[in-house]
Amino acid sequence: MSATPALVLPGNVLRQLAAAPHRLLFFVGAANVFLAMGWWTAWLVGTRWHIGIVSQPVVYAGWMHAIVMQYQVLPSFIFGFLLTVFPRWMSLPALTRAHYLPVGIGLLGGQALTLASVLTGLPLLKLGACFTIAGWSIGMLLLARLAYREREQTWHAVSCLFALGFGLLGFVFYALYLSHPDARLMFAAIKIGSIALLLPIYFTVCHRMIPFFASMALSGYRAIRPMWTLAVFWALAVVHVCLELRHGYAWLWLTDLPLAVLTAWLLWLWWPRKQAAMPALLRVLFIGFSWLPIAFTLYAAQSGWYAATSEYVLGRAPAHALFIGYFGSLLVAMVTRVTQGHSGRPLVLGRVAGFAFITIQAVAVTRVLAEVLPDAPLWHAIAGAGWMVAFLPWVLRSAWIYLTPRADGGAG
Repeated sequence: MSATPALVLPGNVLRQLAAAPHRLLFFVGAANVFLAMGWWTAWLVGTRWHIGIVSQPVVYAGWMHAIVMQYQVLPSFIFGFLLTVFPRWMSLPALTRAHYLPVGIGLLGGQALTLASVLTGLPLLKLGACFTIAGWSIGMLLLARLAYREREQTWHAVSCLFALGFGLLGFVFYALYLSHPDARLMFAAIKIGSIALLLPIYFTVCHRMIPFFASMALSGYRAIRPMWTLAVFWALAVVHVCLELRHGYAWLWLTDLPLAVLTAWLLWLWWPRKQAAMPALLRVLFIGFSWLPIAFTLYAAQSGWYAATSEYVLGRAPAHALFIGYFGSLLVAMVTRVTQGHSGRPLVLGRVAGFAFITIQAVAVTRVLAEVLPDAPLWHAIAGAGWMVAFLPWVLRSAWIYLTPRADGGAG
């Protein structure tokens, strides 16, 4: 009799994992965020202290890190979120397992094959790219069909779709690079991934959800979403990408300074005036968003200094204020909120997510300062290890939630 549960349990777990799009794709993302950074941290530690066997992968390790994080790790969470909320935003029926399961298989397969290629070489890397493109394309098609069926246009949905389209273009550039190793293709893929894919999606979700979450948590709070700011943000982001692709670093301040001012103004506009009453799960959203004006202030300062002196200071500090500070902080804040709410649990931050969020703040500061501190590789490795420390408990807890039934006994 003891053999029966062992045979039944795996099937139950898989069915539970596939019960909702956020379960499947957040699980994929949680696994990816740890595995991908585990490889990168091992690389940083190995190259700094010459520990273990450090071999250069088929694609330069720094480029590979950027591609994996921008196109395989974070998009898993993005598709999980959008496939869940698009039907809600548009008052349409929820997607079924047959819709989103291929998306999860494609993104998980792409990530697994990409990481495996570090040991095996180019064939698996190309196959991983094919899996990712397939999963991404199916996910985009599902979201586009929902947007087409909607009676009244939701501009936040349109914004996310445009960003995903840019992302697919950028990843195709990377895939082309695997067969035709022209550094310009890789450069374009990396820049598009950060500024035309991730940045607009994160900003769009913040634009829609932060005022909404605040209005749900605080009595008397008025949700304000100036739609013109979304259009202005997109225009500035596109110009920024074009300037980067043309190596117009001396002119980036023309877009980055307005972006810093715009996002700082929105932070001020949205920030609740009764701060003492703000729940921790809401507070981390505002703190995470505050990294956006900081990042663009650093970008603008770097560009202005370059225009005046032809010296490129700060290195990758502005980029990592954006990647770790903004993207990393809001990854923890947003995914924790969705996970708690959609698993029938109280909408609280909790100790595990709180630890992850606080540690990520320290990691972001460390990685930003690493560009101006002596022995930068040391601080890069410390930041990578800090990321692992921050995310391990959070990943384990999140994975357990996605693999088990809702706490309130509900469906999904």
